[in-house]
Amino acid sequence: MFSLNHSSCPIQALGVGMLVVLLSLFTVAEASAQESSASADDEEVWWNLEDPRLDLGAGWYDAEEASKNMNLLATLPRPDVFVDADNPGDLNFANSDIAFRDNYAIVGNFYGFMIYDIANPRQPSLEVAVVCPGGQGDVSVYGDLVFMSVEQARGRVDCDVIGTSGQVDEERFRGVRIFDISDLTTPRQIAAVQTCRGSHTHTILDSPNDDENLYVYVSGTSFVRPGEELEGCVPEGPDEDPETSLFRIEVIQVPLDAPEEASVVSEPRIFEDPETGDIDGLWPGGEHGEDTQRSRQTNQCHDITIYPDLGLAAGACSGNGILLDISDPVNPVRIDEVVDENFAYWHSATFNNDGTTVLYTDEWGGGTSPRCRADDPVHWGANAFFSLEDGQLSHRGYYKLPVPQKATENCVAHNGSLIPVPGRDIKVQAWYQGGVSVFDFTDPANAFEIAFFDRGPMSDDELQVAGYWSNYWYNGYIYGTEIARGFDVHELTTSEYLSENELEAAKLVTYDEFNAMHQPRNEWPASFVVSRAYLDQLERNEGLSADRIESLRSELSDIEAMDDASAQHAALTEMASAIAGDAAGSGDPDRVNLLAESVEKLAAAKQ
Repeated sequence: MFSLNHSSCPIQALGVGMLVVLLSLFTVAEASAQESSASADDEEVWWNLEDPRLDLGAGWYDAEEASKNMNLLATLPRPDVFVDADNPGDLNFANSDIAFRDNYAIVGNFYGFMIYDIANPRQPSLEVAVVCPGGQGDVSVYGDLVFMSVEQARGRVDCDVIGTSGQVDEERFRGVRIFDISDLTTPRQIAAVQTCRGSHTHTILDSPNDDENLYVYVSGTSFVRPGEELEGCVPEGPDEDPETSLFRIEVIQVPLDAPEEASVVSEPRIFEDPETGDIDGLWPGGEHGEDTQRSRQTNQCHDITIYPDLGLAAGACSGNGILLDISDPVNPVRIDEVVDENFAYWHSATFNNDGTTVLYTDEWGGGTSPRCRADDPVHWGANAFFSLEDGQLSHRGYYKLPVPQKATENCVAHNGSLIPVPGRDIKVQAWYQGGVSVFDFTDPANAFEIAFFDRGPMSDDELQVAGYWSNYWYNGYIYGTEIARGFDVHELTTSEYLSENELEAAKLVTYDEFNAMHQPRNEWPASFVVSRAYLDQLERNEGLSADRIESLRSELSDIEAMDDASAQHAALTEMASAIAGDAAGSGDPDRVNLLAESVEKLAAAKQ
């Protein structure tokens, strides 16, 4: 419907060491810090008073740091071209989201994107920096294609740093850019698909029923541009014009043989009331009652996370969390929706691996405000967990960063991903200047933290926007984009919450590509370490007796040491049967059965 494609638009690709001075054309007003009105003396203390994250010293590159059960392996500052030295918190140069392909991390920025070589995670290096302003800069990767969201009005079709002006400008670009990175040293923009509200985020979808096309779900959250600039755009609300560009998403179709021909093919009204047909059929905006959050009206989605193996997507859509059937990628259908009186703005979503739990985040304060202070409600600006059964969502619990942050630190729930430990639901998550938190939500009613890393604020005197935008697990390491400081690599360490076997089992799951809003199903190969990980979990939660666990560990070691595969097969088959018999009388029958299945898988691999 609406597409504007420009082949091979010129882009400033900057190699390492090149010095380029560029003009910042647009200033984003920083949110002022709201001073806490209460102290720990007159508020309930819900945190550990000995937590090392409390009162960390401030600084840009020299802030104090605190960590538990994880190590910072490497940190690289943003390239000079992506820094305003006079205003470190300038969002025009903010690092945003990350996508991964092979040994590369593609880091979005409001001013363009960067590609890092992460073949050695302890020594990442900048491969190329691409200057292409337009705001947001969230990225996804599919083969040799990189997709980038553009939302600000300054963006130009040709990526030039001289921004647009006026209410209508034929050179303005707001939507999704597509780059060819077949030559990593020289990315080329091959398409630029315009949308009415721009693209705050996007999600790529490869349909199992269509191997000729890729689809991109576009979530626009900004103002609607006038129809004089882009035909078909309608800024008015549904009461004034039923063709409004609000209350919808866009679906872009990308022909894989000709991605330069990408275009919008549908604009699904996923918020429609099925009984009345009203397109504004979900949360109207406002408070839910006394002492509740004031939630945004549901006329947009912020993030849409798809789980292709389930044929489902979870949309975090301003005033609602929704569930979509995406079996027809061009026409997604809403099958359930939820509200939460503690949520201000539904921001992102994550499925657990078996699809029985959906985690939604609340970006209370928009990410630029301090929302983790001592007197902030512990369920506001948090994660909410919902069980998913037969297409229906039911609330189960909450998790918020378990330590207060200062009034000069923007902090609220933000982006993260699963850590593939078998038998457990574990997520690593960014909290802006609250740092990174790793938590277990296997029991979504009782989530708990198992590791963290944090820095002090940029300043003790004023709020300067910074902190982690995203933290993702990729092939054994945690990578993070820090808005104002750069690109970090972390490694989890063993602890009372995470055994060496569990960590090694997680590292068995590897990806060729990873996009956080395109969730893969994690599967573990036949491995003795996977079975040992389940035994460690049964020991931790006393699911089997100590004597039985020790006996099974010894038996596994003896079988692993055998030289004859047929003997191993026979012994493992017998062992799996015996373990299955333990389940009924155990304290954790589900996990015992997982252990039995892992041993059966080992036996099958020895045939």
